[in-house]
Amino acid sequence: MENTNLRILIVEDNRDLAENIGDYLETKGHIIDFAHDGIGGLHLALTEIYDIIILDIMMPGMDGLSVCRKLREEANNNTPVLMLTARDTLDDKLKGFDSGADDYLVKPFALQELYARVKVLAKREVKKREITLSVSDLTLEPGSLKVFRSGLQIELNKICLNILKVLMEASPNVVKRKDLEHSLWGDMPPGSDALRSHLYTLRQKIDKPFEKNLIHTIHGVGYKIYSED
Repeated sequence: MENTNLRILIVEDNRDLAENIGDYLETKGHIIDFAHDGIGGLHLALTEIYDIIILDIMMPGMDGLSVCRKLREEANNNTPVLMLTARDTLDDKLKGFDSGADDYLVKPFALQELYARVKVLAKREVKKREITLSVSDLTLEPGSLKVFRSGLQIELNKICLNILKVLMEASPNVVKRKDLEHSLWGDMPPGSDALRSHLYTLRQKIDKPFEKNLIHTIHGVGYKIYSED
């Protein structure tokens, strides 16, 4: 883990603390982005790819609990979240975990302890990414982002890969159209036809060359990927 460069988002309104954390993590070789309020943090988390998010609870505008909940429930974003707080009651911790946080650290803390927790979350995420997603004869390897159907490798662009990953992780459940758009573009989808266009491209690759379709439109609701067998 010491030799693995992580991309880490720090969402903390105390700029001195954020810079201290960032400086320490940069000395370990990691790449750091900053946001100093919840709205900015949510935007970065939805539009960029991070290995870990360090998220303060008490922030102006949108607190960390709301940010984490929106990531998990609305955007289907499962990036590991280490939540920071000045509160040390059981109720506060339970609220943090209920919002979707993976770990919880109470201020003040030693930077060495924060880094130890970051490394644990990163290792856990690596193991999770090694689990291959599969639906019928379609597989996606999250770590390498390789896609196969009936043993044939399929090349997909980044957006199609993200759509496929979201659908396969939710399978056999339906992913609402607005949730799929939000997971791809946050609060700024490029237009009503953009998702339809990318899904057409994805179907041309995933379904058209094969005997049965796996991607299904649930009219008025969204999309899901499953085998009818």
